[in-house]
Amino acid sequence: MAPIGKIYTYPSNFRVARSQIAAAYNGLEVEIPDFQYGTDNKSADFLAKFPLGKVPAYEGADGTRLFESSAIAYYIAAYKDDTTLFGRTKAEAGLVHQWIHFADSEILKNGSTWISPIRGYLPFNKAAHDTAVESLKRALSVLNKILLTQTYLVGESITLADISVVCNLIHLYKLVFDKEFRKDYKNVTRWFLTAVNQKHFKAVIGDVPLCEVAAKYVAPKKEKEEKKPREEKKPREEKKPKEEKPKEEKKEKKEKKKEDEEEDDFDEPKPEPKAKSALDSLPPTPLVLDEWKRFYSNNNTIPEAMNWLWDHFDPEGWSIWKVDYKYNEELSLIFMSSNLIGGFFNRLERARKYAFGSLIVTGEDHNNAISGYFIIRGQEIPEEVYDAADFESFTFNKVDSASPEIREDIAQYFAWNKDGFKDGKVYK
Repeated sequence: MAPIGKIYTYPSNFRVARSQIAAAYNGLEVEIPDFQYGTDNKSADFLAKFPLGKVPAYEGADGTRLFESSAIAYYIAAYKDDTTLFGRTKAEAGLVHQWIHFADSEILKNGSTWISPIRGYLPFNKAAHDTAVESLKRALSVLNKILLTQTYLVGESITLADISVVCNLIHLYKLVFDKEFRKDYKNVTRWFLTAVNQKHFKAVIGDVPLCEVAAKYVAPKKEKEEKKPREEKKPREEKKPKEEKPKEEKKEKKEKKKEDEEEDDFDEPKPEPKAKSALDSLPPTPLVLDEWKRFYSNNNTIPEAMNWLWDHFDPEGWSIWKVDYKYNEELSLIFMSSNLIGGFFNRLERARKYAFGSLIVTGEDHNNAISGYFIIRGQEIPEEVYDAADFESFTFNKVDSASPEIREDIAQYFAWNKDGFKDGKVYK
């Protein structure tokens, strides 16, 4: 069957998942073309079709054009005449719409307030956080009561109601709904797991690991400690003349000290050497990362630095990865997006010896995106990178470093010459 249309979006946009899952249940095919957010959505052709430049955006084979994820999901769910995604009666269709609005107003809104500061793109406000958590608990309690006697939210099979609520819960279950939290909402968790393990869900979202320990907001460290007030000087005490101790007592003390030192040397365990990284055991490579970092910092990126890089690049010892932020639709002000990059880089401290990267912000306030490239030692993402707290918020896709098109794109990112560039940070 030919695709009924295309959805324009950036990679791993969770807001598109509900449309893709609805298409799968209806036996429809929807194309997701390659799309560079911050560039393609600014093109004259795109803006002629979608004047706001927002994604996701749907363009049907029949000429239908839609934006807003809920509208696109509704259209695709209703596309098939005999679909059951809206139930089997008018009353059930009304209930489906009720839960779709519930998914966005109660789950997505409060969930974003909870996890956005954890990811680093909104400032933490305790009052707003506490209100959002309590509102989510109230919403989950409502779901829990209903799902005590029902397998699905509406009727006896999956509808767009289940799809919408589940998709908005995924990041919460992965990030903050830990084992202790889930105890009060066992019916919701049972229903959630039933849904995400259906083949049509899995084909779109993959496996959904449940959170073991809830992620928490960690305030950024202050760069400089506040100076302590100087203490007033106390008047000097008059020195008392030293009393001469008998020589024998001094000798005993000296011998005792020597014995103590010998005991300390014997009893005190020596500090264990720091565990070496698995990357240190890789074969030698002609690309010395520190030399590249110095050359990049002290020369023009194009052509000098990029020529140096490709002259020394070792594709067996190093790999290059295209990096995209997963939640661009939730970004707001440019400076906050830039701060998010800085926070991610701070959490990559263990990888300094093994990686170099450039991430940039393109677009404008309330409509921007984060993307870039990383050079990484070895052929896989190492623990030093994937263990960083914010790693799950980014997609890392290995690219062909020999491709002229890829090399040109890397040069534009490293030189901060990309269309729509507003700010950037270099990890080195």
